[in-house]
Amino acid sequence: MGQPQQSEGTEGEGGKPPLRVGMVGYAFMGAAHSQGWRTAGRVFDLPRRPELAVICGRDAAAVRAAADRHGWAAAETDWRALIARDDVDLVDICTPGDSHAEIAVAALAAGKHVLCEKPLANTVEEASAMVTAAEEAYERGQLSMAGFNYRRLPATALARNMVAEGRLGRLRHVRATYLQDWLVDPEFPLNWRLRREQAGSGSLGDLGSHVVDLAQYLAGERLAGVSALTETFVRERPLPVGATSGLSAGATAGTGQVTVDDAALFTARFPSGALATFEATRYATGRKNALRIELNGERGSLAFDLERLNELEYHDGTEPATHAGFRRILVTEPDHPYLDAWWPPGHGLGYEHTFVHQARDLVHALAEGRRPEPSFADGLQVQRVLAAVEESAEKNSVYTPIAV
Repeated sequence: MGQPQQSEGTEGEGGKPPLRVGMVGYAFMGAAHSQGWRTAGRVFDLPRRPELAVICGRDAAAVRAAADRHGWAAAETDWRALIARDDVDLVDICTPGDSHAEIAVAALAAGKHVLCEKPLANTVEEASAMVTAAEEAYERGQLSMAGFNYRRLPATALARNMVAEGRLGRLRHVRATYLQDWLVDPEFPLNWRLRREQAGSGSLGDLGSHVVDLAQYLAGERLAGVSALTETFVRERPLPVGATSGLSAGATAGTGQVTVDDAALFTARFPSGALATFEATRYATGRKNALRIELNGERGSLAFDLERLNELEYHDGTEPATHAGFRRILVTEPDHPYLDAWWPPGHGLGYEHTFVHQARDLVHALAEGRRPEPSFADGLQVQRVLAAVEESAEKNSVYTPIAV
């Protein structure tokens, strides 16, 4: 690999070189990533100083307003212009999945580091092309990372450490669910997340990619095969106000076809023999952002619930049954992951801190010239799991192995 890029721009505070970020996309994920980049260097002692150099979006007025709101120095309306700028060291991709591959490959070819939101792409083929580009760029000194932010919660990072230490012994079961309800109303308009050509898939890619990555990260191994069901409950929805496209066969005036799944259920197997179950849906009435994962091993169990994100449940199966049981670990101590830079014990963190930690970890990897995690290759493997789920559901297959 070539030398890591540590000298772009002019040295600033404390002699630290800047890391000048250009971000493509400015909506929900753009706001979350902006928070991460803006805050990371103010909380953690970073080897490089993140700078919000330029943000990009197609609507000039909207992207300028986002730049002003979130603290970006400049705005562009063409991502190609952003990539061509000399004041951008890293390109952060927060767009719908249909543009991830094109932007990432072009940014790496232009000598930029890349952070790309999950899922890595809309297809295995696109994700494979991104991995090839990332490997070639790595030899030139450019690094890339996939944005699975739930790895960056102190509780999930602690859970990973405990599994790696052998606290659970041999793993037997993983149960993972991600439940939301924002599509329950059939009058909710047809947006890009409901169109395959833009989103790639529905709840499977949007939510399922998170729990697949988190399950594999916590277990320390990759899934080997799946057996799946998917369903689309509402197949036709109103077009957004002012929309002139989206009509398709079978749709009536003013509506468009939903072309992605609304819910996905699948069982899976790890190479070690551990079994797993997954559920991802945007139709779980009353559930807003309910991600839960449990791991059962021969010596103990761990359970995490995103709605109680500062807590981790742990059962030590080696204790006498007379006083054994799940205990609550309040993950706020300074020796817990990430927390040495934050508040006193008991003062919890929130969702937005995952993006601060993501920025922190990426900046350290760039400064050290090592591959960030999760890599594009990790993102590709998740994409292969999603593809296997779709194939299994389409074929009503008992078991679909995952390609390596």
